[in-house]
Amino acid sequence: MNLRRKLGDLVWVQGMEVLLESEKIISRHFFHSFSSTLLKPHLFPLLRRSLRRRLRQGEMAGKSNKSKAKRAAQSSASSNSTVSAPQPDAPAAPTPAPAPDNGAAANDAVEAVVPETSEVPHPAPVAAESESQEASSDDQPKQGELRLYPVSVKTQSGGKMELQLNPGDSVMDIRQFLLDAPETCYFTCYELLLRSKDGETHHLEDYNEISEVADITTGGCSLEMVPALYDDRSIRAHVHRARDLLSLSTLHSSLSTTLALKHDAAAAANKAQNPGDKPNVPELDCLGFMEDIPASLNKLINSPSEEIKCVESIVFSSFNPPPSHRRLVGDLIYLDVVTLEGNKYCITGTTKAFYVNSSSGNILDPKPSKSGFETPTLIGLLQKLSSKFKKAFREVMEKKASAHPFENVQSLLPPHAWLRTYPVPEHKRDAARAEEALTISYGSELIGMQRDWNEELQSCREFPHSTPQERILRDRALYKVSSDFVDAALNGAIGVISRCIPPINPTDPECLHMYVHNNIFFSFAVDADIEQLLKKRPSNDLSVTEKVSSSSEKVPCKDKACDGEHNAELNSSNEAPLIESEQATYASANNDLKGTKLYQEADVPGLYNLAMAIIDYRGHRVVAQSVLPGILQGDKSDALLYGSVDNGNKICWNEDFHAKVLEAAKLLHIKEHVVVDASENVFKLAAPVECKGIVGSDNRHYLLDLMRVTPRDANYTGPESRFCVLRPELITSFCQAEALEKSKCNTKADEGTDIVSDPSDVSVATSKTGDELIHGEENGASTTEKTVAEKQNTTADSAAAEISKLCDEISFNPNVFTDFKLGGTQEEISSDEESVKKVSSYLVDVVLPKFVEDLCTLEVSPMDGQTLTEALHSHGVNVRYIGRIANGVKHLPHLWDLCLNEITVRSAKHILKNILRDIEDHDIGAAISHFLNCFFGNVAAVKATTNNLHAKNQKKDQSISKKSQGRGKGKASAKKTLSSYMMVDSNMLWSEIQEFAKAKYEFELPDLSRTTVKKVHVLRNLCQKVGISVATRKYDFDATSSFDATDVLDLRPVVKHSVPVCTEAKNLIEMGKLQLAEGMLSESYTFFSEAFAILQQVTGPMHREVSNCCRYLAMVLYHAGDMAGAIMQQHKELIINERCLGLDHPDTAHSYGNMALFYHGLNQTELALQNMGRALLLLGLSSGPDHPDVAATFINVAMMYQDMGKMDTALRYLQDALKKNERLLGPEHIQTAVCYHALAIACNSMGLFKLSLQHEKKTHDILVKQLGEDDSRTKDSQNWIKTFEMRDVQKTAQKQKGLAANAANTQKAIDLLKSRPDLIQAFQNAAAAERSNAAALGEAQPRGRGFDERAARAAAEVRKKAAAKGLLVRPHSGVQVPAQIAQLINQGTADSSKKSGENGEAKVEEKKETSENGKTTNVAAPAGLGAGLTSLDKKKQKAKK
Repeated sequence: MNLRRKLGDLVWVQGMEVLLESEKIISRHFFHSFSSTLLKPHLFPLLRRSLRRRLRQGEMAGKSNKSKAKRAAQSSASSNSTVSAPQPDAPAAPTPAPAPDNGAAANDAVEAVVPETSEVPHPAPVAAESESQEASSDDQPKQGELRLYPVSVKTQSGGKMELQLNPGDSVMDIRQFLLDAPETCYFTCYELLLRSKDGETHHLEDYNEISEVADITTGGCSLEMVPALYDDRSIRAHVHRARDLLSLSTLHSSLSTTLALKHDAAAAANKAQNPGDKPNVPELDCLGFMEDIPASLNKLINSPSEEIKCVESIVFSSFNPPPSHRRLVGDLIYLDVVTLEGNKYCITGTTKAFYVNSSSGNILDPKPSKSGFETPTLIGLLQKLSSKFKKAFREVMEKKASAHPFENVQSLLPPHAWLRTYPVPEHKRDAARAEEALTISYGSELIGMQRDWNEELQSCREFPHSTPQERILRDRALYKVSSDFVDAALNGAIGVISRCIPPINPTDPECLHMYVHNNIFFSFAVDADIEQLLKKRPSNDLSVTEKVSSSSEKVPCKDKACDGEHNAELNSSNEAPLIESEQATYASANNDLKGTKLYQEADVPGLYNLAMAIIDYRGHRVVAQSVLPGILQGDKSDALLYGSVDNGNKICWNEDFHAKVLEAAKLLHIKEHVVVDASENVFKLAAPVECKGIVGSDNRHYLLDLMRVTPRDANYTGPESRFCVLRPELITSFCQAEALEKSKCNTKADEGTDIVSDPSDVSVATSKTGDELIHGEENGASTTEKTVAEKQNTTADSAAAEISKLCDEISFNPNVFTDFKLGGTQEEISSDEESVKKVSSYLVDVVLPKFVEDLCTLEVSPMDGQTLTEALHSHGVNVRYIGRIANGVKHLPHLWDLCLNEITVRSAKHILKNILRDIEDHDIGAAISHFLNCFFGNVAAVKATTNNLHAKNQKKDQSISKKSQGRGKGKASAKKTLSSYMMVDSNMLWSEIQEFAKAKYEFELPDLSRTTVKKVHVLRNLCQKVGISVATRKYDFDATSSFDATDVLDLRPVVKHSVPVCTEAKNLIEMGKLQLAEGMLSESYTFFSEAFAILQQVTGPMHREVSNCCRYLAMVLYHAGDMAGAIMQQHKELIINERCLGLDHPDTAHSYGNMALFYHGLNQTELALQNMGRALLLLGLSSGPDHPDVAATFINVAMMYQDMGKMDTALRYLQDALKKNERLLGPEHIQTAVCYHALAIACNSMGLFKLSLQHEKKTHDILVKQLGEDDSRTKDSQNWIKTFEMRDVQKTAQKQKGLAANAANTQKAIDLLKSRPDLIQAFQNAAAAERSNAAALGEAQPRGRGFDERAARAAAEVRKKAAAKGLLVRPHSGVQVPAQIAQLINQGTADSSKKSGENGEAKVEEKKETSENGKTTNVAAPAGLGAGLTSLDKKKQKAKK
């Protein structure tokens, strides 16, 4: 099958997605072009017009439940292909057996709604429209779809091409279309002329829409690219563009694409060699591979695209800059080019063109060379100079064009790659790379003014957002500006930590330094956990302890722009109490980021927040914020209108500011409360006391220092836990639970009025409605029943509204359990405290047990530390509770190891950062490798004057002021640094880790933890948390020291940011998931498609939410029977996950598992098994081989082999899966029952009905114990038992029938022989002669010591030759067998053969039945990578009826 058909090519599910394809790069280039224009607010209307065309594509209907059907109809009418219709570029797939859905249990919210089933009915066929109907419908514009008009374009090279344009397209859109087209991709400096039908010529400005200039709907319009003049900036941009076009480094090929290409090539070669043979599917060595994951690391990294060399080098010549007299005639730049033929050229770039000058040697000769070539583009000139360049450039463009569109898109925030290629690739000369490195700017613009991040961000927030189009434009602008800010902050933080950017307060201690670079404010945060650990340690020298504590009080007053600038500018006092010292800790920085996100999501008009990012690099934590307008210019002591800058001693308050804060507080469940300052002044606040409300020089109201937006955790009340606050997810969950409880109480109180007025009618209507849903009656509902249903809907809506209202009324005082003085009565204060205690108790008594239960039942199935953290946060649980989680899952080995390793790695991370903080550049590799050897190996202690790491840390903190004068400078510092990390040994490190785990997570790490960490996935977890990249080779974790300094290949920053999400798309995804859970495929497809279209415009394709949309779209298409469409969407998800989450993220592994099942649905089992092998590799790297998801994947692999008829291989995988589940989950877990059921089905295929019955009875016993007799899955298992019993009885009856026939024939022969005694004697003599001959030949007799084998072989040869000549081999008694006996013997033989034939046919029939049953089994719970949507088919039948 054509690969482009399998992978979807460029024709997507929806017709409008063809237009959205241009969005793949527009999102980046468009806003990059406006990086300076965004500084000018008067240009925003132009930007809005320039995007209006794409925004219309995201227009949606209202959100009310009454308009859902209308919304679905509109969306289906506006798309070129629906769920039921095969996609234009994909072959209409048959309806194969649905493969198991292996979506991740932790990430697939549908699983909590859809119960598992052991058997699912055959999916109801979905009607598909014919291609002719689609073609005819495409001719007519549909509702919500834009009409495109052909416009011819005359290129700069004189060629002709055609664009499909809409009147709403902007000139910037056209430029982007031309930049993507292969014919015009290397033209960067030109003007556009529009010639209308009536002969008028219009000059197009970049910010114009076409409709503002001319009407292209009448036809006859054409565009012409007219060369424009270069300047210094544009000609450099042109050279960089040319270099990018010649490189394949921007092409990120997915391994799924590579697998498909290799499979197609192998299939084609096999078909050419053996045209008639069926391809043999090789067996995967997954079982053995899972035991040796370290040796499989090289399989993880996908080899980069092989570069196609077009030119030896293109570099800026040393003749630059042009001399003044040459500038006057237009020379802008000189380039030195070496072609593949070895020719060297010096090229002059002028304001008009590029040409080869006559320079040779060290003297510039600006005259054109004899060739006389002159072109407006650099690539055009090189094509004339070199034939090899022309050929190679064509190959590069063809390779880029043949790739999947998503593989050409750049990811804005790519994940950290913890593995690098080994051996390290050769580092070759590259002058262009050297030039870029020498012009490093740490994120700032080299030419032109710096971007004003704050003005851009706040201006985007002021965009109108009353309509869907305006919201999409606003979300897109916010996302782009925030992403660019994070990228610039990341580069700036590297410059700050590398001491390449000078501080603005160089005379202060180094830990208090602040930096401003590229209009971003940088400051340091301190790891308070290490500081507190040092304070708790006993010390013989009291002076040391005093110095440590006094120094730590001074350390952390500058963690953010708000803290650093305002404490310096606004607070005239020099007091630095302990409370202030905690404002620069890791925890406060994290809390401030979370609070900033919450206020951004609240989106209160007139209330602004700064852009913010947290960067961890080389042991330092840097907080980056956009600069508050006016804060760096003069005194702003009067600008504080709200909150306090001195921890409550003086509180400011402003009525207008308070009104805005109060509006946000209502959305964030913050209570308006009374506080008292040091002067006994009483104020009403709706925010934390330490927040700061400031009016900037732009007259905007900014709210800063949002470290305690949620209340403090009452379970942690010590002075060291000041910033242990509750998560916002917990507050939301608690408010919903409380509102529901209150609603139930109100309902019970109101009983006897409306609800009890006519209970019989309600019950009858409910029962009738249920029957109608079950039996599929479409027109059986009476008017009365419809009225009752409407009343029920109204009641449900009103109940939901009431719950929402009650939820909004619940609020909390964020200042309870703090040192701030609260106002009001004692009863009010006590009530506020009780409310916070109630939430904290709800966390411990309700949320934590429920989370542990979900872990045990696999409702939540984290694979690694990252997914475990995400699961904790999504349930409102702080990571500090992970110790309690670990104690609750001790009985499950995989969860116990996961929690144990996560606690260990998090503790080790802090210690490693503490070591890295003072390491010099030349010692980083050695220090990290030594730490890894101490962590994974057994490194002995090094003799040193300092006995332990404790004293070393104390001395380090004691000398903090001395180090601040010059960090890491001088020989003494180098010696100290060398000893500081080299004197750490394994015992010392693990003692530190255990102490940290006890202090931070209240968990006693067992000694066993030193053994459990010796795994690859633990190394992966640690590297990802710190930003380390290691060599991709096999590591022996049992060795004393397995790591070397050369194994550490990179150290990258780790970023936390506040990039906003698209709320509109998230809501649509949630609505689609609800529809999918109900089996409403068409409606869910509509929601997911709309969300996909919106996200395409807001974030571009490289975003995690886009991959979620693709995954759900693949599920819907799969359940609709469109396997080709499902594969297309799944391929998109794979590309996005690999680029945005990482090659070895658990979601990527599940994506490969889903892809394998979809390929299996198209009978491409070999390719499916290759994808399954990739999924197993990734699962092993992220979680190790001992995980239930690995066992579930084994079941899926076994089902594939079972369908191929390779039962032995299938049984091996099933048995291994059963062993894993019994060891990890226990013999009575539901997943163990799934394994037994899969074994029963496999044995049934082999005709082993007794074994099938035995396994299914075990399945039934487990289901009865876990689910009860009435559960549908238990009943299904009971039906399977009856089926197996019936087949076993049939097989036994057939066997007994055959035995009875043989016995009757034997009896007849005996009776006949009794009447002929002479025959009995003759037969006995013949048998004796047979035995003697057999003994002589050594047949069937044990060979004695004196047996002559050579004689036996010789005798056998003689007998063979005699038999060939027709001679008697041995004398025979010559007894004539009577005809009656011969007839009986022949009859018995025939009966035996007939019986065997019947048994064979029975086996074939059983195999057919089993394959049908296997279809349902394959879709059932064995998918394990997620319970999936196995019960959808019943609901689909219901919906279809």
